[in-house]
Amino acid sequence: MKSVRVRRAAAAAVTTAAVLTAGVLTAAPAQAVTKPSITAEGGFVMNNATGKSLFTKAADTKLSTGSTTKIMTAKVVLSQPNLNLNAKVTIQKAYSDYVVAKNASQAHLIVGDKVTVRQLLYGLMLPSGCDAAYALADKFGSGSTRAARVKSFIGKMNSAAKSLKLKNTHFDSFDGIGNGSNYSTPRDLTKIASSAMKNSTFRAVVKTKSTKQKVTTKSGGYRYYNWSNTNPLLGTYSGAIGVKTGSGPEAKYCLVFAATRKGKTVIGTVLASTSVSNRTADAKKLLNYGFAV
Repeated sequence: MKSVRVRRAAAAAVTTAAVLTAGVLTAAPAQAVTKPSITAEGGFVMNNATGKSLFTKAADTKLSTGSTTKIMTAKVVLSQPNLNLNAKVTIQKAYSDYVVAKNASQAHLIVGDKVTVRQLLYGLMLPSGCDAAYALADKFGSGSTRAARVKSFIGKMNSAAKSLKLKNTHFDSFDGIGNGSNYSTPRDLTKIASSAMKNSTFRAVVKTKSTKQKVTTKSGGYRYYNWSNTNPLLGTYSGAIGVKTGSGPEAKYCLVFAATRKGKTVIGTVLASTSVSNRTADAKKLLNYGFAV
């Protein structure tokens, strides 16, 4: 009887050790999440619901933002009082002349076409149209001249940044083609995007992979614009819901990104990445990390 008790005790000890060992093994992966290395000069990721910071790299360093500036352009438009998204804007020659002169990304808007504000937002955020940005700035700025209206609109962008208590952000353009003083930080840009994502129209636009928009022509007929989103995460990263790419000689390669998995939304920014492919890889690494921690 004594030897049976000993065998049972030994068996129990082995079982307990096995359970403890199993517990250690299952706990290990959670501890093994390591902070990713990215090529971008700056990066930031946060939990969109709580605002909790999940990753930082030069998160408060002022950097050129390229076309990620257009997130604020859209935010300012969508915050206008009594906004009518179906109001039509007639495309001016100045808008097409501007993108040609600047060799800028464009929605290929045609002079004389009547395009709704909603359609201009798609033209702004999907193909990153600087012509659409100009049209929106001209429409929603105030003043008797186009220059005055543009200046007024950029003022609204800076006021919006101040209202979000962003101390390291300044805009001097409506599209990211800066004039020497257009900058933000990974943390600030993420906060701008998080704020913009509270708007249902903004969310609908930035998660759209492609769209076909019917507009009225100068002669009273119609034509279609076909726009594809420059955001490479849409359709390739599970749960991706936005937000905006950016690039330029000074900005290099930028991406503000967001994704939702199992009810958790992670949002973040990479600025001054070294190439298009590295920008995408950086964003995916940060999203994966954001969901893991």
